[in-house]
Amino acid sequence: MSEEQKKHKLVVIVGSVREGRFGPVVAAWVAEQARAHGGFDVEVVDLADVEIPLSLPAAPPKFAGDSYPRPEGMAPLTSRLAEAEAFILVTPEYNHSYPASLKAAIDWHFTQWTAKPVAFVSYGGAAGGRHAVLHLENVLTELHAVTIRDGLAFPNYFTAWQDGRPLDLEAPGYAKTLLDQLGWWAAALSAAREAAPYPA
Repeated sequence: MSEEQKKHKLVVIVGSVREGRFGPVVAAWVAEQARAHGGFDVEVVDLADVEIPLSLPAAPPKFAGDSYPRPEGMAPLTSRLAEAEAFILVTPEYNHSYPASLKAAIDWHFTQWTAKPVAFVSYGGAAGGRHAVLHLENVLTELHAVTIRDGLAFPNYFTAWQDGRPLDLEAPGYAKTLLDQLGWWAAALSAAREAAPYPA
């Protein structure tokens, strides 16, 4: 089976841990679209279920490698990130950026993101979380991840969703475009990582 034909391991991350958050609803719909797409084995990871301290060890994870001293409760998250071949980050927008929980989860890791594709699904008020995504693109580029151009943004999500689904009938089509691009990059980067170590 070629890289283009096999299913790639996709991790959908719920980035908000805020009380009353809408993230799990969006993530469930995104995961449904990804499973229907057919190109991915999909797992949803909710950061609310993970121990993510804000205090970091002195040595950066880039240099510490496998010996980086992460909390025991973070081990399942680290394992899922390491095994993933692609990511979708589901994020709200807090004060024109993304949640501290998501930043902490990113900062506790390095090689787990490297040379892998990351797509974004955001939600919020009038901007639909786009400011958060702009910041995430900068951060993930620094970690040598490849960010996907076509994301999904849901403005005014509090009136734009009903019964766990977006009211915009074009949303599944936009999701397919995102997933097509994510699948292409997952195949290309998986093949590249197998062919030679990434020169980070």
